[in-house]
Amino acid sequence: MCRSSGPGLAITFARLGERDSGTAKLEEAVAAFREALKELTRERVPLEWAGGQNNLGIVLVDLGSRESGTAKLEEAVALYREALKEQTRERVPLEWARTQNNLGIALERLGRRESGTAKLEEAVAAFREALKERTRERVPLEWAMTQNNLGNALRGLGERESGTAKLEEAVAAFREALKERTRERVPLEWATTQNGLGLALCDLGKRESGTAKLEEAITSFGEALKERTRERVPLDWVGSLGNEGIALMYLADRRRDASMAETALVQINTAFETMRDGGNALSAAYYGRQLPRARALVARLRGQ
Repeated sequence: MCRSSGPGLAITFARLGERDSGTAKLEEAVAAFREALKELTRERVPLEWAGGQNNLGIVLVDLGSRESGTAKLEEAVALYREALKEQTRERVPLEWARTQNNLGIALERLGRRESGTAKLEEAVAAFREALKERTRERVPLEWAMTQNNLGNALRGLGERESGTAKLEEAVAAFREALKERTRERVPLEWATTQNGLGLALCDLGKRESGTAKLEEAITSFGEALKERTRERVPLDWVGSLGNEGIALMYLADRRRDASMAETALVQINTAFETMRDGGNALSAAYYGRQLPRARALVARLRGQ
């Protein structure tokens, strides 16, 4: 491959990889970005070098999110920190904010695989830094993206705490994002935030005795599935389908509704099998852990 075509080709592979359940295209993108960075050196073109570090980090995070280990996510964190040596807030404020946002994403994914909260707290701090320049008035869609990402990190923290404060903050962040991420304007991003909102509401609903939050979560997942169709974004579709199934499982338990429990089981199993067959081991493991509970619930409610 021609070195001069490296960045453009890498971006093409990265975009194809986002739509693919496998990792081959993403691995090709990593190789192409690494090749391009042999020419885009820090000494020669510091800002372009920093941009290349950032782009390579994005693909590594996508790859690392599909794998059970942490090596690629850790490399991405290191790359973003390198990029920030040139992409300073004073020099290029919006690029600095973009990289802070990307650093937060990598830290949030790492934090979910660790038992403590340090990485998740670092992620929250990085997103809050990004929001100092990514304001709603200046760059509304980028502001909304970072609000969405902040919601994900706060939800991760909330899952590890006994109270509900962080989960409530997460819900608030997702609702903020939806002020700019409208269905008419950016349908898939709107659906992503609806999915995140559904997850936070479901987590809250598990800790409450009533059903209001679980019902809101199911509504949010249903909204997400209006744009996250199987034909358009199959992995996102099955993710939201599985998430809705988990919320339905908890609601069915509260209502003692066998039919709803059976629907939940089918949806969770579909998510598990699709992720497993597509090579997304981490997501497959997540949905696989829900299956015994869903099967037991169906058996219990059928025999009531």
